[in-house]
Amino acid sequence: MAAVTPILPGETAPAGPADGPGPPAGRSRRVRPWRVVVLGAAAVYFLVPMGASFWFTVHNEEQGFSLSTYAEILTAEGFAASMLLSLALAAATIAVVLVLTLPALLAVRLGAPRLRPVLEVVCTLPLVVPPITFVTGISTVLRWGPDYLAATPFWATLIAIQDETFPVVLVLAYVVLALPFAYRSLDAGLRAIDVRTLVEAARNLGASWPHVVLRVIVPNLRSALASASFLTLALVLGEYTVAALLGYQTFPVWIVTVSGSNGRLSVAVSILSLLLTWLLLLALSGAGAKRKKDPS
Repeated sequence: MAAVTPILPGETAPAGPADGPGPPAGRSRRVRPWRVVVLGAAAVYFLVPMGASFWFTVHNEEQGFSLSTYAEILTAEGFAASMLLSLALAAATIAVVLVLTLPALLAVRLGAPRLRPVLEVVCTLPLVVPPITFVTGISTVLRWGPDYLAATPFWATLIAIQDETFPVVLVLAYVVLALPFAYRSLDAGLRAIDVRTLVEAARNLGASWPHVVLRVIVPNLRSALASASFLTLALVLGEYTVAALLGYQTFPVWIVTVSGSNGRLSVAVSILSLLLTWLLLLALSGAGAKRKKDPS
């Protein structure tokens, strides 16, 4: 039995050990050298090319330092039309991808767990198909369709999906390309929650299936839905092969087209689009972290 040391008047009790074992002093503040090396290498790898590109856009041997290239972006011919078209295609692609993927994942998870490997293979298959092969198949079908569907109602549909103002065929192609990223994001979100318990509780309380999906499942998948939407947006804003070979003037195609006549302008637009993508990613990460800290 430990001895008891009396405390005289005017003295304070000595500081004793904490109730529980705590982390070693200074451990949380220790900086690991390998982290500095990895982060430094990553910073050099990403920032040096961007810095060189930015210097190329703002430095001119005749005028010196000038931001006139960035001022030309908004007034450049075709910039607004191509950007609006890409944003509209991105919005439509995000909506179609989420409407197709989320119900399929819920149906497989709740009603047919054995079909989960099949769904995973189908959704990840576009990763192993080269885009050039994919777009070649699409163009072949579009050339073959008018000859064999001219006497059917599908001929008008085939022509309508190729409208230059809003090419639905690009939306269909982008949905296929975005399936692997949307599937991974939503599957990770569903793994983090007890879907079956939430659905059974809502159904026992009399909620319909649309109410269960929109008011119970979707609020618990905000981070996953935002991640899938962001990845789809980044894919549409950066996809060039499909749009170029099908002959549509999307934002990436416009950047490549304008580079032939104004290289500085195309590099400046590329830098701004990359910065916009990074800002969206940071905003998404910040929103997810804030939601974890404040569940309410």
